[in-house]
Amino acid sequence: MASIIKKSSSKFFFACFRDVNGRQWRKTTREVDRKKALKIAEVYEQLAQRKVKAHRVREITNELIREFYGEEVPSATVREFSQSWLAMKAVAVSPGTIEAYRKTVSKFIAFLGPAAEVDISLIRKATITAFRTDVASTVSSTTANFDLKVVQAMFRAAKAGGYLVEDPAEFVEAVRRERREVVRRAFTVDELRALLAAANDEWRSLIRFGLYTGQRLGDIAALTWANLDLERNVIRLSVRKTGKTLVLPIAEPLKTHILGLSAGDNPRAPLHPRAFREVTSKRRKPNALSNQFGDLLVSVGIRARQSQTKSPRGRGGRRNVSELSFHSLRHTAVSLLKDAGIPQAVVQELVGHDSVQMSQQYTHVGIEALQKAAAALPEI
Repeated sequence: MASIIKKSSSKFFFACFRDVNGRQWRKTTREVDRKKALKIAEVYEQLAQRKVKAHRVREITNELIREFYGEEVPSATVREFSQSWLAMKAVAVSPGTIEAYRKTVSKFIAFLGPAAEVDISLIRKATITAFRTDVASTVSSTTANFDLKVVQAMFRAAKAGGYLVEDPAEFVEAVRRERREVVRRAFTVDELRALLAAANDEWRSLIRFGLYTGQRLGDIAALTWANLDLERNVIRLSVRKTGKTLVLPIAEPLKTHILGLSAGDNPRAPLHPRAFREVTSKRRKPNALSNQFGDLLVSVGIRARQSQTKSPRGRGGRRNVSELSFHSLRHTAVSLLKDAGIPQAVVQELVGHDSVQMSQQYTHVGIEALQKAAAALPEI
């Protein structure tokens, strides 16, 4: 039977108990109150003799905290915590990012099944590893690793909020990148000319902005006339993915294009009205613009039409990824700048690279260096 003793070298009571093999243990209770120390000793003994199931450990701990300190330990099911975490992230990240988070969380909840209704503290590393492996069997390694990072971020938040003592997701390893995965590439100059010839006015403008700024499609679609400062010859924008504020010089070919656009009296008017509606509408479809650009690539014969045949695994199946997309304009800008001899640090600052490793290569790139880089881009 568990008991407590006092040592002359410590102000705390020590618990004395035996484990399931009869071995005797002495462990500090870190308590000076005899009644509290004895209760802790009894719990130690129950655990050591495996008389308490794993799911009861947290419950007993919570009961002791309530009794001794009058405090409540936060608890939530996986489903409950995931919803509160998504609500918290919704005010901190872009709409596109939160939509991606929601998709990952939905996958995780579906994978857990009935276990989504248990306390989040009961989820173990093996379960999260199994989720990662299951996802990797149906999607690319890039997508699987993204899903893993989202789940890891959620469990980090749970630990920080006091819902967990240990984070079961912390040391789950990412999956190895597959050799067969498609690597995005830059457009050739001939491909760009073919695209511009086939595109309508708005897409022609979006393509030029993508090439001469190196920015993502969603950020370009969200531009208004207020983002342009033609007197100082710069574009000011906030990157939706990272929240980073960029001040980009306007390359001469892009400025010529901008001066040819019809500008009204309202500075908040979008540069690309149809694309702007796609990215700001509450009923927007996240991939609508990307799909439209994909159709344009198909129309000029530089991308194969993707099969409409359903995957045997349904919507969760692997997609055929093309090496060309709107993001390839970002690669094109980087390639053209490097070919022109622009230092890599300046190139990365111009396109707003958000890699920590890349950012460590420079401390600050002046606007004059960025202007010289923009001037090196050729007219297409």
